[in-house]
Amino acid sequence: MNIRENPTRRSFLRTAAAMGAVAAWGRAAERPPAKWKERRELFPEGVASGDPDHHSVILWTRVTDSAVDKLYVEVAEDDRFTKIVSNAATPVSADADWTTRVLVGGLKPAHVYWFRFMTKDGSGSRIGRTITAPDPNDSRPVRFVFVSCQNANQGAQNAYRRMIYEDERAPENEQLGFVLHLGDFIYEIVWYSEDRKMMYDRRIRDIVRYADGEKIEDFHIPTTLADYRAVYKAYLHDPDLQDARARWPFVPMWDNHEFSWQGFQGMQQFSGKTRPAQTKKVAANQAFFEFQPARMARPTSKSLETFDPPTVKDTPVTKYDEHGLGEEPNNLTAINSLRGYRTLRWGKHVDLIITDQRSYASLDRGELPQSDPLDIPEFPGLLPEEDLYALDAGQPIADFKEAAPPRTILGSTQKAWFLDQLRASKATWKIWGNTIATIEMRVDPQNLPEGLTKKWRGAGFAGFGGGDFGNAFSERGEICGFIEQHGITGFAVVSGDRHSFWAGLEATALPPKEFKPVGLAFVTGSLSAPGLVESYEYNFPKNHPLRALYIPEINMLLKHGVRSCLEYARSGDAAKARELSNPDLAPHVSFVDMGGHGYAVVRAASDSLETEFVGIPRPLERSERADGGPLNYRVRSSAKLWAKGESPKLKLDVLEGDPKLSI
Repeated sequence: MNIRENPTRRSFLRTAAAMGAVAAWGRAAERPPAKWKERRELFPEGVASGDPDHHSVILWTRVTDSAVDKLYVEVAEDDRFTKIVSNAATPVSADADWTTRVLVGGLKPAHVYWFRFMTKDGSGSRIGRTITAPDPNDSRPVRFVFVSCQNANQGAQNAYRRMIYEDERAPENEQLGFVLHLGDFIYEIVWYSEDRKMMYDRRIRDIVRYADGEKIEDFHIPTTLADYRAVYKAYLHDPDLQDARARWPFVPMWDNHEFSWQGFQGMQQFSGKTRPAQTKKVAANQAFFEFQPARMARPTSKSLETFDPPTVKDTPVTKYDEHGLGEEPNNLTAINSLRGYRTLRWGKHVDLIITDQRSYASLDRGELPQSDPLDIPEFPGLLPEEDLYALDAGQPIADFKEAAPPRTILGSTQKAWFLDQLRASKATWKIWGNTIATIEMRVDPQNLPEGLTKKWRGAGFAGFGGGDFGNAFSERGEICGFIEQHGITGFAVVSGDRHSFWAGLEATALPPKEFKPVGLAFVTGSLSAPGLVESYEYNFPKNHPLRALYIPEINMLLKHGVRSCLEYARSGDAAKARELSNPDLAPHVSFVDMGGHGYAVVRAASDSLETEFVGIPRPLERSERADGGPLNYRVRSSAKLWAKGESPKLKLDVLEGDPKLSI
């Protein structure tokens, strides 16, 4: 969905209808009958706004009083509501779990507004703040944050407190315009305290109980709409997350945990087995729609205020098209019940192109038991690069005896749309909001000294397994080739999901193949979810001969290679270790922190793009400090806009703290 229409009342009404929102344009005749008085306990999930364009924004809340069938919303230019610019009445009902979405139009570009909801007797929500996008021809720089992976079951959301603290104290022209949330807003996998007390060194928090859920091993998953709604409400009771949604408009996109941990299309995977889950996919989409104010299309819905879910059954998928899309009708209906991919424009310099990496993806063969024979116990987590290429290309390998279509993450229809958006964009920066990382993770075990462990069986480099774009060689190469062919400049990817910070360059291939960057690539650390470093700290064998490569040197391993790691383990001298860096290993990586938590700030201007990583300590418990707690580091990556035919270059500066082995 492109949000590029002129702000006419007619087009505005069409937009509101398409995404199931009440339309509010200017001052309505129906005003609140009573004066607002704050009653936060009636609106325990707070307020939010989302997906602003240069003349409108979606406002959201939820009320708990089931006797209420109508709410009133007021929008003002000041937080005391002396300059009200819009008000409207909006229905609420059990059909949408007493949530409401109001699209407010006729607003000024690049303007701060305040909003609040209330019942007919004046019982009111907390006050929210939102910001419209600049006019499409506005040349001012754009500043925004991108975040991902908040796990309230296992951690605290201190990063939001730091973000708010710094933004409140920043000059007006340096404040953030919006928060891009790149998925795993919730974790549908929940541990109960009686099943597990700790995850690594993290206390398990009893945040939600599923009325209808299913227990798998020692965790629980949702099975109904009521379950998915319950986990959203539990997350929105977090004070720091709720404060962030009340301060900025969010631009949300789901990743996997909004539906299912290893889910794809309308299916789930557990213990290496694929099972139909079309009813759960529709329920997950409906809960996302109800709790996330976003300009998402509902192709199958006829309702103006509610999701209007299609009827589906959990039916096995046995037939796939040439792109790996399950052709079973319930599967197609489920994944098409809500379309998340869309483009939003911020001024002259930013087109934000957001894609869905889960609903149209083909099966990742690396997640199935048939790939187990490829594993090498002596090299934990590593596969020869040639094996990863074969898995991605669908070539016969290991216990996969038959060839398959090359893997796709975007799917054919969405990919064609995405490439069209790239080609048509007139913005200075074409920023791809991609929930999963695109930067390759690889190491060089071929350079290990003899006798340390078993000889590496690969032809050269190794990659970490995993289902993101780092190993989607074919599709990523197709996208990079398209960018090069059409002379597209100002291409940058912002991602999440990997629970680590990465900064680098986007390219089709790495040495010994031709390395030719076509864009920039960034990955933000998790807000609170644990990552690979914590897993290794607790699970990596103490006596493993390669332990020194993984703990604590994994950042150096990925950036500089095994020779640097072994030197650092011997001498503890990081500078001396970097002198042994393998230049062919990671010419695309300038920064990596596999244990990173925090957020990333982007500043996009006419001639440059900067991304600042704000790294915080492991968020085991909620900080009581006003600033959310101390910083580990602040690192800035910057690039000048490159001309057609040139390659981008990235400059790294440490602004604060010590990133240690991440550089």
